[in-house]
Amino acid sequence: MSNTLNIRKIFLFLGDVTLLYFSLLLMVFFDFWREFTWQAFFEHLLPFSFLYLFWLIIFYIFGLYDLKIVRTRINFYTKILGSLLTSLGLGMIFFYLIPYFNITPKTNLIFNVLIFGVLWFFWRKFFYSLFSYRLLTKVAIVGETNQVRELAKEITARPYLGYDLTPLEAGRDLLSQIQEKKIDTLIVPNDLNSGSQLTKELYHCLPARINFLDWARVYELICEKIPLSFLDRTWFLGNLKEGEKMVYDKIKRGIDIILAGILFIITAPLWPFIALAIKLEDKGPVLYRQERIGKDKKPFLLFKFRSMEPEAEEKTGPVWAKKSDSRITKVGKFLRRFHLDELPQMLNVLKGEISLVGPRPERPEFISQLEKEIPHYHIRHLIRPGFTGWAQIKFRYGRSLMDSQEKFQYDLYYLKNRGLFLDLGILLKTLQLFFRRE
Repeated sequence: MSNTLNIRKIFLFLGDVTLLYFSLLLMVFFDFWREFTWQAFFEHLLPFSFLYLFWLIIFYIFGLYDLKIVRTRINFYTKILGSLLTSLGLGMIFFYLIPYFNITPKTNLIFNVLIFGVLWFFWRKFFYSLFSYRLLTKVAIVGETNQVRELAKEITARPYLGYDLTPLEAGRDLLSQIQEKKIDTLIVPNDLNSGSQLTKELYHCLPARINFLDWARVYELICEKIPLSFLDRTWFLGNLKEGEKMVYDKIKRGIDIILAGILFIITAPLWPFIALAIKLEDKGPVLYRQERIGKDKKPFLLFKFRSMEPEAEEKTGPVWAKKSDSRITKVGKFLRRFHLDELPQMLNVLKGEISLVGPRPERPEFISQLEKEIPHYHIRHLIRPGFTGWAQIKFRYGRSLMDSQEKFQYDLYYLKNRGLFLDLGILLKTLQLFFRRE
């Protein structure tokens, strides 16, 4: 099932690359018309290849390689249009402000975007139609429990992933049903006993040459989070292999220092203006220091530009974040809109208190409650918390115990699967957060 998802994403990516170069060919052909030569095409090939590389990164940032993008038409159209306009703007900067190439495409750049945009739209519609309605992978779930019903609900809610959930009939031979219904993948319980009747039935299904996956693994692949209801202590022992990540952790720390330093230098010119705006509004302190819990449950002070009234929490005490908070100042509202209040956290990254990517650090007042209510919650403190993370790009800002429970499932996914490529993907997706409302 995981291979099927990856193959679809690779197929989608290769289709986009093909269309980019085909649109380039059409652009050059129509530009030169009767005087078209392959030499003219190759003159455009290198500079446009550089440009297309950044376009593909933009498409990724806009979430256009998430198969769920087709879930709502408005979301699909908005992201397609937004990514094309951003790509056009980048192309203008690339060719007109960096004159290292011998071509200045001018109107041809717009022509290229238009050709690609039309072809791209129909290619994407064809792709989603192909895998949502035709080339479906048939899956079936063995068992009748609350976990199975929850998993079945999640698969049914995601037809765009291309899975057709096929029901099994109780009391009938399992092998004959697999062959009759042409099932490709069988989802089985996590805790199979080698001597159970079900294990024997599954063993007899081997000649059908189908894939076997356990409930928790499928849920993880489909939802990209780890369900708490599927977990026990043995899961942590088998999946959180922290001893194997020592080299990765050292490389990650080096990357944190380099990227945080670059971001600090790039944004430093904004800091005086942000500080002045905060001071002019209410003459309160510029920076806000808040105690958070880090790796191994060590407390530290998290830095932010102050976005709330001075001494706001002395009136209310620690409270969950709200969508509309009367304590937020006018300047603070602007800073939060573009996440500029988060910039001083680069100091925390450089000090080693947080990483660029990891679980969001929580406040000690909330952690004591969360550890009582959410099983295994203390596990998230095995690694450094992060400026951004998997839960932040996959779920809304936590405003309640239920939100924290949902985000913890994403934190567990990151703990299990964390690596440099996942970190890079999270950082790229985080860029999108600076340009969208929650």
